[in-house]
Amino acid sequence: MTLHIEATVERWPVNGHFTIARGAKTFVDLLVVAVSDGTHIGQGEGTAIYYRGETAEECLRQIVSVTDAIAAQSVPMARALLQSDLPPGAARNALDCALWDLEAKQAGQPLWAVTGMISPPTPLETAFTISVGTPDAMHADARAAAKSGYGILKLKLNGDADRDRVAAVRAGAPKAHIIVDANESWGALDIAAEAEVLKTLGVAMIEQPLPAGQDGALANLSSPLPIFADESCHVAADVPRLAGLYQGVNIKLDKAGGLTEALALRKAAESAKMDVMVGCMLSTSLAIQAAFLVAQKASWVDLDGPALLQKDRPDGFRFANGRLSPA
Repeated sequence: MTLHIEATVERWPVNGHFTIARGAKTFVDLLVVAVSDGTHIGQGEGTAIYYRGETAEECLRQIVSVTDAIAAQSVPMARALLQSDLPPGAARNALDCALWDLEAKQAGQPLWAVTGMISPPTPLETAFTISVGTPDAMHADARAAAKSGYGILKLKLNGDADRDRVAAVRAGAPKAHIIVDANESWGALDIAAEAEVLKTLGVAMIEQPLPAGQDGALANLSSPLPIFADESCHVAADVPRLAGLYQGVNIKLDKAGGLTEALALRKAAESAKMDVMVGCMLSTSLAIQAAFLVAQKASWVDLDGPALLQKDRPDGFRFANGRLSPA
């Protein structure tokens, strides 16, 4: 059996804008991979990890570079070979997930069963992202999100007057659970002092306050809030050096390079007694299918990628009352 692999890049517009400490986006380019055995077709989607220099076009070239070697293998062998032939990133993620999807279709089973889960996945409460902006703008966005039923808000911050932003969001969504994502922007701040103030505003968790590589500065930090690693944690091998510095890790399939590594990362985090968050990049529901399974055991779920786009794929996940469920 020879596998047939196709990869394309699709451009999807963002609903309004998506702004974090590193900049704003009005669209996202998605890598879409299809793998066929002549009878069944498996699909996967990846979003380039732009802060590591990835682009959708480069990810497409990576897929082309391994097509011949992967196509000659059985599906399980192809997935195993892929782990060494491509580095962690969006290209490996899209192809890895497509191979998992193909294996499930070949077996005539749902993906959750093929991954070893003993029961079907259940709907999850997901965070909704509030882009960094003026306090007034974030207040309005938070109020609208809460009115739409979202009970968890993830605030993008940038290290400049963040307390005012959080206070504005709290005023706009008094009952919401709030988590904050600094996207590496708090290098000049007293993190413990910042956390003390944010705790009084009802913040429950801080994500990636320092630039990746500066994690050691957290060693003697006494924070009243748990701190999760995002940009500092990509694969399972990262966990040993982060344990004791962070209280949790944010697993994203694009960072990990696919469902295969994401499952290994979750296991490593659990073994290290670290909490797990499962997040995503801007994406359609195609990219959420596998992440939804990993998120079944997560303390925090942030899989709102499709909800941040102007439209989603047909029969995508449903977002209702702050919950995420399959179509």
